[in-house]
Amino acid sequence: MVLDLHHVVDGPADAPAVLFGPSLGTDLHLFDPQVAALADRFRCVRFDLPGHGGSPDVTGDLTIEDLARGALAAADAAGVTGFHYVGVSIGGAIGQWLGAHGGDRVRSIAVLATAARFPNPDSWPQRAATVREQGTEAMVASRPGTWYVEDWARRDPAGEKRLLDMLRATKPEAYAACCSAIGAFDIRADLASVSVPALVVAGADDPATPPPVVREIADGIPGARYAEVPASAHLLNYERPDEVNALLAEHLDARR
Repeated sequence: MVLDLHHVVDGPADAPAVLFGPSLGTDLHLFDPQVAALADRFRCVRFDLPGHGGSPDVTGDLTIEDLARGALAAADAAGVTGFHYVGVSIGGAIGQWLGAHGGDRVRSIAVLATAARFPNPDSWPQRAATVREQGTEAMVASRPGTWYVEDWARRDPAGEKRLLDMLRATKPEAYAACCSAIGAFDIRADLASVSVPALVVAGADDPATPPPVVREIADGIPGARYAEVPASAHLLNYERPDEVNALLAEHLDARR
């Protein structure tokens, strides 16, 4: 299966490329703060997961490999051969798969708020069933404190609304299909084969992928750099863009 994933491109055509993979329940606008900081010197390619943003809906189960191959197809459609990769949550799982299996196309990876094996894997089929029955609105109430710290939401209610509107707009079947991919994902045995430079970043207050879970990735990838962003939860790149952008800029500019 090769997924048809909606994508947008920003930045100079002759600049090094960065491919961005968003989290479950968000769309490519999750990376607006990163594109604003990087598109002056990088070709930024953002894609939507199936049934998210502008990507077509899907039915049935998916795997992280399916999503990663869809990301590669989006890079092809954007005219990009080699690229750096940045991903959050399920997007970070895609990044780990690409780091291990993407070959020479992948120049580096930066994976944020993710896991080599997500906590509570048995909970994902239940979440998929809930969303199929009740829609993605059923997930909205649980996002404050998980996607972002509540102090951030008080300071930026418009930002919170943008994130929750992304979730509300996500197609339930595709959301459930991505849940299946998350629940089945386990790349721990392959981390040692990742030979590209790797940046691994955790939100210090993230209950979905807590720092020890994220650190396991860095411990498994030879030479990986690990960092934590304070006062941030799962969508740390959106709620703490200055800190995350500084980490990404250091990581990417060193490999231009």
